[in-house]
Amino acid sequence: MLESLEFIQEILHHLNYFWVAVLMAIESSFIPFPSEVVVPPAAYLAANGKMNVVLVVLAATLGSNVGALVNYYLARYLGRPLVYRFAESKWGRMCLLSREKVQQAEAYFQKNGATSTLVGRLIPGIRQLISIPAGLSGMKLMPFLFYTTIGAGAWNIILAAIGYYLGHIVPEDQLIPTVMSYSKPIGIGITVVVVLVLVGMYLRKKRASQSDEVR
Repeated sequence: MLESLEFIQEILHHLNYFWVAVLMAIESSFIPFPSEVVVPPAAYLAANGKMNVVLVVLAATLGSNVGALVNYYLARYLGRPLVYRFAESKWGRMCLLSREKVQQAEAYFQKNGATSTLVGRLIPGIRQLISIPAGLSGMKLMPFLFYTTIGAGAWNIILAAIGYYLGHIVPEDQLIPTVMSYSKPIGIGITVVVVLVLVGMYLRKKRASQSDEVR
């Protein structure tokens, strides 16, 4: 339904910075809404002189932070039992949540620490939920916002670059399907890069600890 021509035309004709921020706040919370139908269409408009691509990225990142803060504070003040109870409820399932998804995000956070709020924003399936374990763990607000802003900003820049590029070569009615075909392999590529970086950081830390033991 999100890929229907009518929906695409509605976005392209009424999108502005305010709605970019609002829709990205929704996307960044636990409510399922793909960022691919927000940032690329806005950047598409920027490529045609109707918006500014820098402001699009800023509005999208601001919205992403707002949505992430919703998850963060809900998790922080509701606590783990209520978060999991909601994930298993009818309303949680309507939001495409499940105990397994929350557990996956929490395990990822516990494994990678505070920086997971940065790299997690780039990984499909983890991106929208990584703020929940950050809240559950009581992560400090300023580091959370810092890492979230960098991670969300990087993802929004990628989406904006795709939309801006397609603004010169793709008709409006082909925008979203083309974006989807671009974003999936890019998402996989980013995931691979993130994994390689994390492995490199782990090996470097391990070698440093071994050197300290030898000394």
